[in-house]
Amino acid sequence: MASFTTTFIAESQEILSTVDVDSIEALAHGLAEVRDCGGRLFILGVGGSAGHASHAVNDFRKLCGFEAYAPTDNVSELTARINDEGWDGCYASWLTTSRISTRDGVLVFSVGGGNEEKRVSVNLVRALQTARKAGARVYGIVGRDGGYTRRVADACVVVPVVNPQRITPHTEGACAVLWHLLVSHPALQVAATRWESVA
Repeated sequence: MASFTTTFIAESQEILSTVDVDSIEALAHGLAEVRDCGGRLFILGVGGSAGHASHAVNDFRKLCGFEAYAPTDNVSELTARINDEGWDGCYASWLTTSRISTRDGVLVFSVGGGNEEKRVSVNLVRALQTARKAGARVYGIVGRDGGYTRRVADACVVVPVVNPQRITPHTEGACAVLWHLLVSHPALQVAATRWESVA
């Protein structure tokens, strides 16, 4: 019997070999259009995906020349909004204060993509409603069926489910691989990574 490690790695390989390459390309070129028209990139995530959002903001700013932000990078503002306005609207009100506009883009990292009916990641749903109302573009890297993010996105990568018992770790793991693919993509990358540039 294969060890857990062997099985997990094999599942990860299956995900990367079956993910829709065309949706990744659409995401890369859509994001490039946001940057090239002077738009900002707002990256949203909850839980582990919030950590991903913070890391990705760094990469998109440094390697791709975006003006990029994540609401979770300012814990004082975020917790004030949650305390005063509630969890469901905290990202939406942050986008409103950021004066999100037609030039901007929102990139969502999420295991489920948000589902208002099931009361899961409703703050992502409300944020995307705000983004759409403002005319901003919406992008996502999500798992399961893609949820609300997939329904309203201009381009969305849905991480394939290969084992229903490991949807969360595989989605979050694949998300890290895919955003690193994006910041390395020739349509987006404008600055070299440090170790590759050291002679």
